[in-house]
Amino acid sequence: MIAETGHFAMILAFCVALVQSILPLYGAHRDRQAFVIIAAPAAKLQFILLLWAFAVLTIKFVQSDFSLWLVTANSHADKPFIYRLTGVWGNHEGSMLLWILMLAAYGAGIAQFGKSIPDALKARVLGVQGLIGVAFLAFSLFTSNPFARLTSPPFEGNGLNPILQDPALAVHPPLLYAGYVGFSLAFSFSVAALLSGKISPDWAKWVRPWTLLAWLSLTLGIAVGSFWAYYELGWGGFWFWDPVENASFMPWLAGTALLHSALVTARRNTLHSWTMLLAILTFGLCIAGTFLVRSGVLTSVHAFATDPTRGVFILMILGVLVGGALLLFAMRSVGLSSADKNVPFQPVSREGALILNNVFLASATATVFLGTIYPLVIDAFGLGKISVGAPYYNAVFVPLITPLLMLMPLGPLAGWGQFEIPTVLKKLTMAFVLAVLGGLTVLIMSAGHQGGAALGVGLALWLMLGALADLAKKIRVDTMPLGRLPKNILKLPFQQWGSVLAHGGLGIMILGIVGTTAWRSEVVQAVTPGAVMEISGYEVTFEGETSVSGENYIAEQGEFSVRRGGADITILKPEKRFYTVERQSTTEAAILKNLSGHLYIVIADETIRDGMASRVVRIWYHPLVAFIWIGGLIMALGGVAALTRREVKSLAERHDEFSNDPPPGI
Repeated sequence: MIAETGHFAMILAFCVALVQSILPLYGAHRDRQAFVIIAAPAAKLQFILLLWAFAVLTIKFVQSDFSLWLVTANSHADKPFIYRLTGVWGNHEGSMLLWILMLAAYGAGIAQFGKSIPDALKARVLGVQGLIGVAFLAFSLFTSNPFARLTSPPFEGNGLNPILQDPALAVHPPLLYAGYVGFSLAFSFSVAALLSGKISPDWAKWVRPWTLLAWLSLTLGIAVGSFWAYYELGWGGFWFWDPVENASFMPWLAGTALLHSALVTARRNTLHSWTMLLAILTFGLCIAGTFLVRSGVLTSVHAFATDPTRGVFILMILGVLVGGALLLFAMRSVGLSSADKNVPFQPVSREGALILNNVFLASATATVFLGTIYPLVIDAFGLGKISVGAPYYNAVFVPLITPLLMLMPLGPLAGWGQFEIPTVLKKLTMAFVLAVLGGLTVLIMSAGHQGGAALGVGLALWLMLGALADLAKKIRVDTMPLGRLPKNILKLPFQQWGSVLAHGGLGIMILGIVGTTAWRSEVVQAVTPGAVMEISGYEVTFEGETSVSGENYIAEQGEFSVRRGGADITILKPEKRFYTVERQSTTEAAILKNLSGHLYIVIADETIRDGMASRVVRIWYHPLVAFIWIGGLIMALGGVAALTRREVKSLAERHDEFSNDPPPGI
């Protein structure tokens, strides 16, 4: 009976969302305070109801209640507890419920913590959030009910997809959804401002922290997902330009542009229309990603559903919400601007650099969108099947990102409303010289054959050293004795580390991408016990294999001794697993991890060669690959630092302070 309470809670949440989406909007429009004040308690109640529904579904998975169709299809009594737990969102219906729960959580967050937001604006924001909740609750209740019962429950379930039975899946989807759904608040703030027909100078101040939280969550989600794909799928790569990978990358690019645009709006009281348009498009890309994953148009390890009727429903949501918002934007944005005419725009300034940043990011987002959607459109019209992969993105995406990376260190060192070019260039002279020397070193050592790697290393050093120049400015290294520098660094407020960590982390990530892309080595060989393989200075000996078993699988486990310079290093044990319930096999890599590089071993099926059984082994050496995820974590830490910033002062209070503002958190 407890399952029915979860279903009933979803129905009640749908009804509450209807109230939340109608009465507060009507009250704000007609200035009816009795309806306006309904918004906050409705948002909190919706969250409580959905939290109960999700808790009920979680209990059912943990208890292995196979009377629920969803539990039968995605769980098994013999699964370890952690995978029974992650099985809740390791499927379409459960993950959709988690998506909706997070949507309600953001609405409840505004209701609880948005105390400085005017009541009418808050009512409109929560009303739009309620409308989004209505759409996705209807989608879940009518097409994807997670509490559907079976008339004849089986004794055991079918189990969870083996590649999803990994600890990373405990955090990867929740982080992604927190990012996707978080951008709904920026969307709601934009629609609320358009509905009101006016915009407060503090509007961006209220939007930016929630946008930053969404960006932070999405950054971590993409990083964890990339690492999971690297070690779990056994293919040795970290990014495949898979359409579903792109589905998370596009909102990240657009969200990054939105963050910087909102900063200009908050600091210079301009770019309101562009910031609102970015907010609408960013959330639109999030819904488009939901469509790709859940419509059946793609076959991918990331895809959840194959029912085209669900895809049609999501397209309807996309058309109504985003299409309606864009129509409203076209009608109302022209008369909405409240730019301060007393603060002239200076192209050569920090805001000019951030606008240029937006141009490149928006263009990069468009190229990824085109590469993702074009094959689907061609296929839909019966014009054949094409594949868009790394060659396209290397030819189109990389040239757009390269100038953006070259300009990034300039922004934090420039002033608002001014850009003292000689001063900024002087601060970056050492960074430029060292970056050029690093690139030339790579070019010379490769005899001129790795120009791309040289450029990548130079850009990575440029970003990292530029971040250090930003830090040097903040601690006033040019005016303080060297002996006081450690003390100044420790005393620097955490929020001031935002741009330093975000930009520096990106440089570290690029260094890892360049290292593993340009200098990766690979050996593929059919081996018998005693065979020795050499790769990048390592001597790897195949010692043999044994049969092992886990809680819910059996496996053939290879044993490889690793030596370097005549010294024993370690024993690596990759596996070829077979999950008995799901009747599926997976490849489990064994990885020797060092900062300098990863030695990565996988074993494939047995083969017969010259009448003898041998095992196909694939070994990679990935130089610097760990820096990809280290850089991602440092970028996310920059987001955390930026979230701790003091709220931006009202522009009315700081009209004369623009040129003296401290550098932004990110």
